[in-house]
Amino acid sequence: MNFALYRQLLAVRPIRRLLLVGMIARIPHSAAGVLLTLHIVLTLGQGYAAAGAAAAVMTIGIAVGAPWRGRRVDTVGLRKALIPSVISETVIWSIVPHVSYELLLPLVFVGGLLTLPIFSVVRQSLGVLATGEQRRTAFALDAIATELVFMIGPAVGAVIATSGQSVLGLTVVGVATSVSGLFLMWFNPPTRSASPDAGLEAEGLEAEERESAEAAVVAAAPAHVQEAAAELAPLAAAAQERRQRRSGLRHRVVHNFSWFTSAVAAVFAVAAGAGMVLSGTDVGIVAALQTGGHQAEIGIVFLFWCAASVVGGILYGAMHRPVSPILLLLGMSALTVPMAFATDVWTLSLLSLLPGLLCAPVLSAASEKVAELVDESRRGEAMGWYGSSLTGGVALGAPLAGLFIDVIGPSAGFVAVGLAGVGLCLVGLALQRVRRRRLAHT
Repeated sequence: MNFALYRQLLAVRPIRRLLLVGMIARIPHSAAGVLLTLHIVLTLGQGYAAAGAAAAVMTIGIAVGAPWRGRRVDTVGLRKALIPSVISETVIWSIVPHVSYELLLPLVFVGGLLTLPIFSVVRQSLGVLATGEQRRTAFALDAIATELVFMIGPAVGAVIATSGQSVLGLTVVGVATSVSGLFLMWFNPPTRSASPDAGLEAEGLEAEERESAEAAVVAAAPAHVQEAAAELAPLAAAAQERRQRRSGLRHRVVHNFSWFTSAVAAVFAVAAGAGMVLSGTDVGIVAALQTGGHQAEIGIVFLFWCAASVVGGILYGAMHRPVSPILLLLGMSALTVPMAFATDVWTLSLLSLLPGLLCAPVLSAASEKVAELVDESRRGEAMGWYGSSLTGGVALGAPLAGLFIDVIGPSAGFVAVGLAGVGLCLVGLALQRVRRRRLAHT
């Protein structure tokens, strides 16, 4: 392993500045999830199922808006593309804390739809500023920076919400995100190469580099898996546009799903299970600590959880052989269940380490498996469906955990999503068996 690449990369001023700006710009929204959950539970008096439903609605908004936002950056440039986000972030998040739950739902959907596309912009710009082997290192640095953000943001959000200032906190999130957007417009990092020929080369990454970019998007912190899942969609849309431009098929009507085999379906089941377990665990951590009166210490658990994900990702990336994503998800799901037996902040933190270690490996292995199973000519489309599976799991996991928390108690959320993840692993194993039988008969 060549660790000198990190030093060489950070010596480049534009890359160093982009990573720093991206890290700062992500902090407000990293606090928004915890703030929104505790605002719904503590201020509006709703249950955790309602809070999970709101998180799911916002996730769907992000997933729907991400491809459109990515295309706007490509067609009109970064500065013009960010204008709707800069305006909407302040307006929407200033209104959200003052309305009823019924009105909050459509507002958070629009908020997700128009959210500042900081994740995709940073990665797109890194793809231009870094080349060759440096590109993979740049994506790794961005993933580590994002992990650090999600060690800080939820802790700050929890302190603000538990001090009775969730209304002010959500408003500050919106204003701070808008300010970050303005700063990003001023900085205006490149999103394509200067020359047309170089731009096409950067836009159409070589197969190996594009796979690294896709893996970097999903190998992200467990606390922000919503954004990671949703932002696979711009990659898929861009890949599909490149294929159409090369082949001249501008008006494709009928999609050929010959690539969709039982093995690919098994990976999609893994993606849905990973999203469900991670988003459900997110809600479960908040509920467990809020019920025990330890809301202000939520950040400690997120610190352990995200740090474990960083370590797991580094270790998995150094391995010479891949591990089946189904086995990794099975381990992560099974290890999530014991979190139900935590008795205080520190036991919950320690119990989060083992499932956290498998977070980044699960997502990275699943992305790698899709790239292995699907031909390059259809890989962008397959990655789009992979992202949809992950997003669907995220949207399901939060309300599922919330429902069991409301009916049984905080510990039930971990058990529910953990067992559901195990169930999806069994589905994936069954699909793999179908594939082996078919291969045996051919």
